[in-house]
Amino acid sequence: MRIVVVGATGNVGIALLRVLKDRPEIEHIVGIARRPPGNDEPAERGYGGKVSWVAADIVTDDFLPAFENADAIVNLAWQIQPARNRGQLHLTNVHGSRRVFDAALACGASALVHASSVGVYAPGPKDSMVDENWPHTGISSSSYSRDKATVEAMLDRLEASHPELRVVRMRPGLIFQHDAGTEISRYFLGHLVPRAAVRPRFLPAVPLPPQLRFQVVHADDVADAYARALVNDVRGAFNLAAEPVLDARRLAELFHAKPMAIPLRLLRNTVSTAYRLRLQPTDAGWIDMAALTPLMDTSRARTELGWQPRMSADAALLDLTDGIAHRSTGPTPVLR
Repeated sequence: MRIVVVGATGNVGIALLRVLKDRPEIEHIVGIARRPPGNDEPAERGYGGKVSWVAADIVTDDFLPAFENADAIVNLAWQIQPARNRGQLHLTNVHGSRRVFDAALACGASALVHASSVGVYAPGPKDSMVDENWPHTGISSSSYSRDKATVEAMLDRLEASHPELRVVRMRPGLIFQHDAGTEISRYFLGHLVPRAAVRPRFLPAVPLPPQLRFQVVHADDVADAYARALVNDVRGAFNLAAEPVLDARRLAELFHAKPMAIPLRLLRNTVSTAYRLRLQPTDAGWIDMAALTPLMDTSRARTELGWQPRMSADAALLDLTDGIAHRSTGPTPVLR
């Protein structure tokens, strides 16, 4: 198989290339990114000649030639920052995704695997699990969630009009790995939070509302699910998450701290004020999404893909926090 990975230098992209290079079914991978590594960089040398790179912006550049003879397209391209520039984010996330989908049709690929998210779901329960049939209409106060829902609506129409194209949507929880420490801290913590403060021994308390119960999964496990979807004849959406579900009590145990229940309104107002004052880069929509999105049942991925996360949610979180504390980066320009 010849695979094209769009957004190949991001959090999931670098993990996916690690997995695909060892798959005998995958003959060649084209990695598309705005700033790909050079041929002499570790990111290139580590793939055994299976990966070729194309520098392209999915909003402005003609990347269709890179799709030539592709059997499957993986769309991972997505921007989270700059959150204050909604126009730019919409261009990349919605218009850019549309261009990728159009190119997948134009090149005659047989499969399209798209990076969706738990954030695509409408508000749902935190005391039970929902499957992939839960409404994917998003959380209205979160621009990230709205864009995810908009793009999945595009995929609904694409599937209806082009049944010959096998469309897969991956809906993971929060995706963590050690190499993404610098990227994730830059996206969500900003410059004022000391990186060492995220280490377990430095947190005396975990102040979170009880409504914040969420799921995480390690990037390597997400990549494994993508690889399985590429080589198996499956369609539709797949929830991806590891156990256990994380909340204030569980985080306090992991960080050897005390749980501190605080009102959701207080957390939201604090985050909103700090965002307006430009003290940190995360708007309150992320709090709404964490509080309102449902917990996901991953039975379909386990049954139809044979997928099983190798790392627990606890281990994935600790891997990330260690990466943040050590300012870890991946081998690619974007993560650096």
